[in-house]
Amino acid sequence: MPPPPADDADAPVDWIITGVVAVVTLAIVVWGLLAPDNFASFATNALDFVVTDFGWLFVVAGTVFVFFALAVAFSRFGRIKLGQNNEQPEFHTLSWIAMMFAAGMGIGLMFYGVAEPLNFFRGGVPGHGDHEVESAFASTLFHWTLHPWSIYAIVGLSIAYGTFRLGRKQLLSSAFIPLIGVKGAEGPVGKIVDILAIIATVFGTAASLGLGALQIGSGLDSTGIVHNPGTPVLLGVIVVLGVAYLASAASGVGKGIQWLSNFNMVLAGLLALFVLVVGPTVVSLNTIPTAVGSYFDQFFEMAGRTADSDGTPTKTAAEWLSGNTIFYWAWWISWSPFVGMFVARISRGRTIREFILVVLLVPSAVTVVWFSVFGGSAVEAEKAGHSVFGDGNAEKQLFSLLDSFPAGTVTSVIAMILLATFFITSADSASTVMGTMSQNGRLIADRRVTVLWGALTGLIAAVLLISGKDEALTNLQNVTIIAASPFVVIIIALMVSLVKGLSNDPMYLDEKEQRRFGLRLARERRLQAEDDAREQRRRQRDERRRHAAGGSGDVDMVVSPLPVGASGGEAGHPAVEEAVEAAAASAEAAATSAEEARTSAEQAQQWAERPARRGFLRRR
Repeated sequence: MPPPPADDADAPVDWIITGVVAVVTLAIVVWGLLAPDNFASFATNALDFVVTDFGWLFVVAGTVFVFFALAVAFSRFGRIKLGQNNEQPEFHTLSWIAMMFAAGMGIGLMFYGVAEPLNFFRGGVPGHGDHEVESAFASTLFHWTLHPWSIYAIVGLSIAYGTFRLGRKQLLSSAFIPLIGVKGAEGPVGKIVDILAIIATVFGTAASLGLGALQIGSGLDSTGIVHNPGTPVLLGVIVVLGVAYLASAASGVGKGIQWLSNFNMVLAGLLALFVLVVGPTVVSLNTIPTAVGSYFDQFFEMAGRTADSDGTPTKTAAEWLSGNTIFYWAWWISWSPFVGMFVARISRGRTIREFILVVLLVPSAVTVVWFSVFGGSAVEAEKAGHSVFGDGNAEKQLFSLLDSFPAGTVTSVIAMILLATFFITSADSASTVMGTMSQNGRLIADRRVTVLWGALTGLIAAVLLISGKDEALTNLQNVTIIAASPFVVIIIALMVSLVKGLSNDPMYLDEKEQRRFGLRLARERRLQAEDDAREQRRRQRDERRRHAAGGSGDVDMVVSPLPVGASGGEAGHPAVEEAVEAAAASAEAAATSAEEARTSAEQAQQWAERPARRGFLRRR
């Protein structure tokens, strides 16, 4: 199989995609700053519409994603490698797991590790009464294990397969080529997909930043560093975290994210071990099988909850779902473009079966242990009459639990460090992916573009906190659900495209079909090479015009460069000589680029026409 084409390090910014997303985001920022009450009211009303009329879609789609991912893993497609057949994984398995976990889940576990099981235990879940340990942990695992990671697996697999197996651009729109063709993926439909992906990523990351700021603020209060931190302190936290993740993004995936992810996993493991040892150890260990057994026992009951289901002792099913299941599905969906693309980037060389099973099962197993240790300790304290529930604010409950143990201040500081570093890894991944999507699949985005997305993410988080006031957490949840709603349909279409693409993989085609597939791939690459060549010629024309305008002193005049020593008033002028040299260099570069494009197309053609290996032939 031909290797993927080299990354275009000079790929320009796609100003259509970037401009639309920037305008939409800035409009929301201005709206939230000038009319925060009106903005919050709109978010609440829009949420009611989504939950009431389309809540069923979130509920059904979430479970469909789980079974689809497992079906692909155990199908014949599971043996396909995400890359060339002899390619080895780029990252060590432990680092691979640490990076995907830190990017996809870390800050959420810090925020909800204590709060979710405790709140479900105290208030109950739909169809169950309060103070039921089994139903509380079953619903917690339902929200945090297979469902979110199946969403990430589908998006990540679609991108990784197209990029590393077939050599397509690392864009979400490129994953739709089997469904809508190359022209469709590079046309208006593809741009809409990438625009929605960036919008979902901006708001999903902003929600995470807001959650992290709220909880760090509570940690500052708990440790006595800042008493009763208000909005200015939270905004300061957002600024500090924003600067930190932009610095991490500039260092690259192999350095910044990998180092931070490994650091996070070690520090989080030590914190969990501390709580396990000094807390109710036996209770926490017993919670693990109880939680897992209850999860599978109540799986289909939880998967079938809708707004018309039985409610809790204090809430209707619709109210509970909007603040829990539907919010989580929307949050995971809003994260799926950047977590999926990031997981794809670090998974080259893995088989599809290995990719899906590890992505689904390993983070889920870690999540079970985390909730059993932290949530189990909190529930046991509640049952013993030493509640850490406080005033009900989720961001405070982790620190209330840590304060009940020895060295509470030290562990609270460690928790704040983890919150910061978990967010940095997530936002680092998000900024990298948004830069890639806004620069035509360029792997290392222009730093100016990265800064743009980082600044917009921080602004959105600040606006959501300001407009939400005392209901900042609810505001974050509402806007996340609204922003992610259109992306549900995109992921459903992505499943269809993925199956269609995998069905045409050369490993499962006979000789004649392999040749046809190779010809299609060659034509696809030829079209891409032609587009790249046109873009290169456009850049050369712009460069010549700039040089010519500089040589004549008139920025509005385009002067053709003359050979040195030729007749004409500007012959021999230094600017003209520079223009000639630049034109010669550009021509040489264009010739090289064209030759490389022809070579790539010829290789693809030769590959298509060679006899299929007998071991890969499908038995008829």
